[in-house]
Amino acid sequence: MKFSLYLVMFFLLLNCFATAQSLIRDSCKKATTKDPKLKYDFCVKSLEENPQSKTAKSLEGLVFVSTKNVVSKTTSLKGMVDKILKEDKYEVERPLLDCLELYTEAIDSLNQSLDTVKSRDYKTATMLMSAAMDAPGSCETKFTKRKKAVKSPFTKENDVLFHMVLIPIALTSMLDMK
Repeated sequence: MKFSLYLVMFFLLLNCFATAQSLIRDSCKKATTKDPKLKYDFCVKSLEENPQSKTAKSLEGLVFVSTKNVVSKTTSLKGMVDKILKEDKYEVERPLLDCLELYTEAIDSLNQSLDTVKSRDYKTATMLMSAAMDAPGSCETKFTKRKKAVKSPFTKENDVLFHMVLIPIALTSMLDMK
């Protein structure tokens, strides 16, 4: 009897994960057709790496997961800036402080976007996410558009962050069209 119960539970869980994986792949496929900057493999990998996405039952659930992924990445970058500032080893402080502010504002915008998705105000959510998408590029500009250009220590991470933000924007845009 116990074995039968475990077997049923196993197949239910397996079905749930297969459904989530199908939702991820289908959603990423549709999203990448709408935004050529968003790459299918990156979208799928980014979502599948997060255990929360395996329990998503809807496109809205994937929006929450992908937005939280971006918040986590942005928070990580903010921590990198803090660490560099505390070590006091970087030759210029101003661009670091600017990036810190940009990441903080991006996190605030992303958190607000989660609230607006909950209330089904998808246009505002997309606008807030788009504001957060500006942070990586603006941070890079703070290093390169100086009298004496300096190499950004975050170029690779900012590129990843930019592409990560494209995911919830594209998915939210799909919700808005429903």
